[in-house]
Amino acid sequence: MKNIRQKFLENNSSRQKIFLMRSHIFFLFFLFCSVSLMAQNGILVKGKVLDANDEPLIGAAIVLKGNTNVGTVADFDGNFSIEVPSKNSVLTVSYLGMTPQDVKVNGRTMIVVVLREDTEVLDEVVVVGYGQQKKASVVGAITQTSSKVLERAGGVSDLGSALTGNLPGVITTASTGMPGEEDPEIVIRGASSWNNSAPLILVDGIERPMSGIDVNSVESISVLKDASATAVYGVKGANGVILITTKRGKEGKATINVSGSMALKMPSKLPNKLDSYDAFQLRNDAVEYELGLTPDSWMYMMSQEQMNKYRNPANQAEAERYPNIDWADWMFKDAAFSENANVSVSGGTRFVKYYAAIDYQHEGDLFKEYDNGRGYQTTYGYNRVNMRSNLDFQLTKTTLLKTNLSGSHGVKQGPRTDYEYNIWGSAYTTPPNVFYPRYEDGTWGYDPINNANNSVAGLALAGQNTRTTTRLTTDFTLEQKLDFILKGLSAKASISWDNVFYEQNRGVSSTDQALYKYINPETGAVSYNPSQGSHNFDFHEQINWVPEGGAIDDNATERHLYYSAQIDYNNTFGKHTVGAMGLFSRQERAKGSIVPNYREDWAFRVTYNYANKYFLEYNGAYNGSDKFSADNRFVFFNSGAIGWMLSEEKFMKKLKFLDMLKLRASYGEIGNDVIGSEWDTTRRWLYMDQWETGGNIATGLYNVASPYTFYRQKTVGNTDIHWEVVRKFNFGIDYSFFGGLFAGNVEIFRDKRSDILISGADRAMPSYFGGTVTAPWVNLGKVKNHGYELELRFNKTLRNSLHLWANMNMTHAVNEVIDADDPDLLPDYQKDAGKSIGQTHTYVDHGYTQTMDDVYGSTAFESNDDQKLPGTYYILDYNGDGVINSYDQIPYGYSSSPQNTYSASLGFDYKGWSFFVQFYGVNNVTRQVVFSTFGQKQLIAYDEGSRWSKYNPNPDVPMPRFGSTTNSYYDAARYFYDGSYIRLKNIEVSYTFTNGWIKSLGLSNLKLYVNGNNLWVWTRMPDDRESNFAGTGWASQGAYPTVKRINFGLKFTL
Repeated sequence: MKNIRQKFLENNSSRQKIFLMRSHIFFLFFLFCSVSLMAQNGILVKGKVLDANDEPLIGAAIVLKGNTNVGTVADFDGNFSIEVPSKNSVLTVSYLGMTPQDVKVNGRTMIVVVLREDTEVLDEVVVVGYGQQKKASVVGAITQTSSKVLERAGGVSDLGSALTGNLPGVITTASTGMPGEEDPEIVIRGASSWNNSAPLILVDGIERPMSGIDVNSVESISVLKDASATAVYGVKGANGVILITTKRGKEGKATINVSGSMALKMPSKLPNKLDSYDAFQLRNDAVEYELGLTPDSWMYMMSQEQMNKYRNPANQAEAERYPNIDWADWMFKDAAFSENANVSVSGGTRFVKYYAAIDYQHEGDLFKEYDNGRGYQTTYGYNRVNMRSNLDFQLTKTTLLKTNLSGSHGVKQGPRTDYEYNIWGSAYTTPPNVFYPRYEDGTWGYDPINNANNSVAGLALAGQNTRTTTRLTTDFTLEQKLDFILKGLSAKASISWDNVFYEQNRGVSSTDQALYKYINPETGAVSYNPSQGSHNFDFHEQINWVPEGGAIDDNATERHLYYSAQIDYNNTFGKHTVGAMGLFSRQERAKGSIVPNYREDWAFRVTYNYANKYFLEYNGAYNGSDKFSADNRFVFFNSGAIGWMLSEEKFMKKLKFLDMLKLRASYGEIGNDVIGSEWDTTRRWLYMDQWETGGNIATGLYNVASPYTFYRQKTVGNTDIHWEVVRKFNFGIDYSFFGGLFAGNVEIFRDKRSDILISGADRAMPSYFGGTVTAPWVNLGKVKNHGYELELRFNKTLRNSLHLWANMNMTHAVNEVIDADDPDLLPDYQKDAGKSIGQTHTYVDHGYTQTMDDVYGSTAFESNDDQKLPGTYYILDYNGDGVINSYDQIPYGYSSSPQNTYSASLGFDYKGWSFFVQFYGVNNVTRQVVFSTFGQKQLIAYDEGSRWSKYNPNPDVPMPRFGSTTNSYYDAARYFYDGSYIRLKNIEVSYTFTNGWIKSLGLSNLKLYVNGNNLWVWTRMPDDRESNFAGTGWASQGAYPTVKRINFGLKFTL
């Protein structure tokens, strides 16, 4: 007040002089009036409200604490002005999604307030099926994450990988690092059907894959897990629903966001193979071990002098004659590069709001490139361009038109080959001693004895195959408020078209032969393949490859149409809030020449909220699918949920530490018609008999084939085929303590799926049924699934503005097959019933035989029993029939899907600095990885730990065999690994500039960061893959290596 008084006196100094000269009393009277006037008008305080990125918060509320009648809002630039009664006044500044802040004036006339995001408030509005709800009123099992969390995912290019560990109940499994194919498999709360457990994925409400979406364009992702949350999606919501909402514009000036990053990619973990020297030494040990059984193995013994030539060759010629090849070093670079660039602009007026974005993603190849002398090079790679335009037109005060236009153009490069395993296989299974990948004279190595694979030559000499996927999507939505009919009533209609085009075989087609060479290490003799060229002259490589422009694969072209009409009602009557939604939707999905798939849904939801304390919800859907006969085509499914905000009760108010405590429960049933791949026509018409032409009879004296072809029944239809039904129960607790210091939730769930479809080939059918005719499918399967989810969040801002946070979650999900139509005479332990879906079965050992007496006393093998030696596994004769055979394969370990997943994220923010680290792990999972030492008598050996000898009776694995013959009895469970792992999933450190030289560049903020993905892993598995579904799918052949990344990037806002 003193400063204001001085300013006032200075502005009126001449008048004061007159008053002072006239009368001292008159001056005192005037001064008293001035002070009184200032006290009445108050102090004018001006200021600005910004977010952590120095962006203005338009519409932020500034209110005088203790008197809510005095307040204002920030303008388009975040500026505000307000009169306060005294210099000690306190202002409360708030903004949706931010933590409110009390600011003392302390005599200041200019204040800058920076608000931070409040994760609890951000979660207040949750995206649910066909709408949004306040988190406080949600009674279903729904979890949500934001773009800010997803963008920290260490430079990964696919949205599925960014989800890993960030949402309780969402289980991801990765299997390859191939550019453009890194998408993990996703299940929600584990598998509950052997037909299909993949969740329904919706992008802006429409069924679409997430592979064509850039992380930077995502606003939020919601996961719906229980019956109450998923029921409105009917037939495809039985496995859970993932709702992806893209960003939209907001009213205000245009904001341009630019980001760019570059990542270094490296192979994460490959099987540890022994080099030639160590493998020969192990072979010598194996030969000596089995010498009494196979004396002829002595011919494979190698002298120390000769082994030394493999490890320490005297010159290049000797190195080529005695190869010691590190295939991973020959095949893979130290690092490959990937780049991402994104530009978006958003803003709007009262009439139109806009968000537009374009991004570019490049994924480089780990494989080294070798000159093939043909003028082209073959490599893997992936390039993708995404474009998106989301527009909102406020046509009238009550009419809103939304348009979403997006496109994705992905170009995947790779070799032209019929068997892609040959391209990466050498890193897993090619011995180090057979040949040089490429000799100094330019010829390529080959193996005339065992035909070992040369992946270096396979990639270099293959043709090029560039495959292009172009996806175009268009959405139009019209929303109309109908308050003139009934307050709170609104309607919405939408229509969407999607088109997908797939082109392949663009690139190089080559059938040219190349010259291969083999050097016999024993004699030094050189052999070539081909040994001679045309006309019996020496081989001369010809260059006859031709470029190809590619062609559209009509069978891969997709056409989707979706349209819906929806009516909503939401109104509050005192303490009563009532909501309702009704929906009609229909979709047509077609691919190639396949008859379109049709699905029709009629769904509704009714909600009731009393005083934000008691909540009720009821959902229902009348679903139709063309996969069933007319009698079973349409069916009604429904669910209900209740909630109780316990913390709002009067008797809970005395618990000052309690912010929020809510109990909720739901139960319902959902149908499912997803049976394997959507485009698998063999599972499309299961209710109909299927016929085919083929085969004929032999006639006449000489059994001449008849010229007439049979028209025969192929499959027997089952008109009673109907929906699989899932009955879901969920109980949840949401909590928050100590002013948001701790928050989280607990979920307990139980699902029971009945009427699961079983294929004719998997049914227990007598051998005399039908001959070549396949038995009909039938609804006989039953599976139950249960588990729990735990989530704990921590948030604390210290007085020095240091913000600490943590997010930890765990999911436990276990399924059990109740009925799978097992053969009655099959032993119970070999039936699927009572086990997990995909339960591992194998022979189990109980130690090693140590002496010949142990060998003679061990249970006989049904075959190859004469190949036993001390150090062989004691195989458990489970059924006690005195012989080891297939009936002794028993359940072992777990299935290939983890029962437990864990995630822990920790971080802090301080004066522009930001740091976070995320660990992710799984356990109770079994993975089969078959990398067999000395398979096919090749010198391929793996580091599997200690091996049996008479001096080491308790080893990790038995002594391998080289000359003797064994079978699966001898392996027991050695190739079934504990698939548990803990990995450093993500780590990031960043700094955000908001003032000083940044402003002189015209930027609002600039963020520089470095982050890493998958940088460290602990596991007992021989490689870093989490599953075998990629590549050939065989447990013995590996895949394109999974990768770890170090990513450097920047983001700035104009």
